Amino acid sequence: MPKKDGGGKKRKAPAPELVLRDLLRIPGGERVDLTAYDARATPAGPADKAAGLAATAALGPRLAELQERLYAASTAGDRRRLLLVLQGMDTSGKGGTVKHVIGLFNPSGCRIHAFKAPTREERNHPFLWRVMRELPRPGEIGIFDRSHYEDVLIARVRELVPRRLLGRRYGQINRFEKSLADDGVTVVKVFLHLSYEEQRARLLARLDDPDKHWKFNQGDIEERALWPAYQQAYELALERCSTDGAPWYLVPADRKWYRNWAISRLLLEHLEELDPRYPPGDFDVEECRERLLAT
Repeated sequence: MPKKDGGGKKRKAPAPELVLRDLLRIPGGERVDLTAYDARATPAGPADKAAGLAATAALGPRLAELQERLYAASTAGDRRRLLLVLQGMDTSGKGGTVKHVIGLFNPSGCRIHAFKAPTREERNHPFLWRVMRELPRPGEIGIFDRSHYEDVLIARVRELVPRRLLGRRYGQINRFEKSLADDGVTVVKVFLHLSYEEQRARLLARLDDPDKHWKFNQGDIEERALWPAYQQAYELALERCSTDGAPWYLVPADRKWYRNWAISRLLLEHLEELDPRYPPGDFDVEECRERLLAT
């Protein structure tokens, strides 16, 4: 209801602050149909690319401040940290997110790991073993370029494990992520939703630029043939593993500028909710000032 100011005139109530994570969150336990989401959409985003780039840059100082406070709090025993999980089809922008979004932070406080095909040693352990070794430490921001979800994605599409074992992994993942939350880890899981057409365009752009040939893999063409199977595997993972403690967020990824802005905004919302504080000093400030001035 409109309120009045002191002079009796009506004034509008302030617009509610945007909470992007409520808009992009995948409801837990509900069937997910990725064809219902527009990969070129810009939910609640800036008006255009120029505005998006400016808005993302404007978030940088606040993100850096919160990161510093998170790290500072850890020096006094605060165990909290944040883990950003990035999943998506090839060329969806996982590496681009690390470059453009994580670049807003102090790299010394970040722990970045890109998960590739399991090594021989990793295959000799339970599938979560290699993930546990790369978790952020208290005060850090961790970033996973691909993650433990590969073990219910490519493992499902390529039939790398028996289906009876695959089905158990969703529950194992949920219990694992709950244990992280209980230990002070804020898990931000982002699915970069790319369209089939945009992936083709990005792969062609790599072929057209000799400086990008190193990023092209002929196997990417074979993987495109499995697009429907991958989409189904993602739908199952999003449906079964979007929980209260570790929800999934679907970020439309056809527009790179929107992807970067949205993920920056998601990180900001989660860090502001944590609201880390600088710890007080355990020394007498004035005494130390006098001693220092005397030197």
